[in-house]
Amino acid sequence: MVSRRLLRLLAQALSVNSLPGNRNVATGPTVNLGYSIYEGVRLAAGVDQYLGMRFAQAPLGDLRFRMPENPVSTNATQSASQFGPTCIGVGQTESSSVGEDCLFVNVFTPSNATAKSKLPVWLYIQGGGYKSNSNSNYNGSDVVQKSGGNLVFVNFNYRVGSLGFLASEKVREDGDLNVGLLDQRKLLQWVQKHIGKFGGDPDHVVIHGTSAGGGSVSHHLTAYGGRDDHLFIGAAPQSIFWPTQRTVREMEFQFDRFVNDTACSGEQDPISCLRSASLSIIMAASAVSPFPGASNTPLPLWYWLPVVDGGLIPDLMYKLFQEGKFVKVPILVANTDDEGASFASNATNSSDMAAFFKNNYPKLSSIELQQLIETYPLQPAVPKHAAYFPSTAAAYGDATFICPGHELASTFSHYVAPDHVWNYRFNVQDPDSIAAGLGTAHAVDVPAILGPGYSGSAYRSYSDVNAAIVPITMDYWISFIRSLDPNKYRAPDAPVWEPWGTGTGRRLKLETNATQMELVPETLIGRCALWRDLSTSMDV
Repeated sequence: MVSRRLLRLLAQALSVNSLPGNRNVATGPTVNLGYSIYEGVRLAAGVDQYLGMRFAQAPLGDLRFRMPENPVSTNATQSASQFGPTCIGVGQTESSSVGEDCLFVNVFTPSNATAKSKLPVWLYIQGGGYKSNSNSNYNGSDVVQKSGGNLVFVNFNYRVGSLGFLASEKVREDGDLNVGLLDQRKLLQWVQKHIGKFGGDPDHVVIHGTSAGGGSVSHHLTAYGGRDDHLFIGAAPQSIFWPTQRTVREMEFQFDRFVNDTACSGEQDPISCLRSASLSIIMAASAVSPFPGASNTPLPLWYWLPVVDGGLIPDLMYKLFQEGKFVKVPILVANTDDEGASFASNATNSSDMAAFFKNNYPKLSSIELQQLIETYPLQPAVPKHAAYFPSTAAAYGDATFICPGHELASTFSHYVAPDHVWNYRFNVQDPDSIAAGLGTAHAVDVPAILGPGYSGSAYRSYSDVNAAIVPITMDYWISFIRSLDPNKYRAPDAPVWEPWGTGTGRRLKLETNATQMELVPETLIGRCALWRDLSTSMDV
């Protein structure tokens, strides 16, 4: 007879904690990547997780401001039981969890997967405005479970801020531009080479990104003028982020200021000086400053960004998509209803609204600024915010997130196929968020996609009044990852998500107990046409 003590120990081992990473029940599984053997963790729920594996060398010393290199080979088995440090960003200080040695990847796979499983791969690119790794270390075990063990989930870190996006002809001469995006490209290639060892199918990889991760998806779609390197077969940009795009020449002012602040400006070889500078000096010099011609108040929201380099990023985003210079794959485009609310200044009048846009987009003329104010006039007040906050938030949300999503949906419908494009508007009404005057804010659908508790902070209402929207949202996404169609494995009570179609376009409104299809409003179409026209003016 089994003793009570043994039964109690077995129960403890099989218990499901609120933190998925604490569910280890046995000696971990191993995977041989050729350059290293990693030992992961087997979770009680039937998922193996491999955390903090190197996909590239530490980008230190001479590798600072250079494209990533293959990881160094090791002899001893490496532990893959903990997340590696995330890439240090603007305003952060080095610690055990944040640093420059940060190019780590995490894989979540069914415990029974083998090299012959050929499971679809969900490759997640985190956001953070290219200034931080703000969606790091999400736990993919829930979507693996909810899929019935029918997919592999991957996420990773990439360089951000000055370490990821320092731009100058001097950097091009002795380094590489847009190394943060090159880190991502390296990871995509790593997946092609190694994901089969985790049970994934390298021929069925779908790239999904949130915010700057969604913007990164755009960059991979248009990389090298739309060259198809067969790295993915589907794309899912969520709350897609298209800030200003700048040329290398236009960012020389930033490089000069950065070099001066690191005391490298007097050096004959400033890049070598920057490579030898301490991380603390680099991070101090990474502080945000005004753009030329703009004032100190407010400072620009986004300071370190990808630049048009003539290679990976050959031209402006709008132009590349309009010319059809992108990889043609099925696409799922997601936006929330109030994308700009988390970023807009608390404007009291139209002059404040104009100042906000002028400091973020210095090239906008006074005539263009007046056109924005007329397009987004005073709107009904919202709690805890000044009079012109709703107008500023609506304008910024359209400019940076919603209209880029609209552009992708309409462009893919034209160049790919209208029945291979799906678009949604997330309009879940959370009581706390509404009371704070934020509406359905930027990227709040992430926990509904990856599972509450597995992906950072979430609406409290996902566990009560809005609980019903979670399985509907998750299953649409899981279905798209698995079949490139959000309907094939959708929840039983979820409506058919009709594709974009022809003409003005149709999208799904995701709302608790009110999910249904709707036409894209003519008002939004007109506003997005304005932002498309202004796109070149907004570039610094």
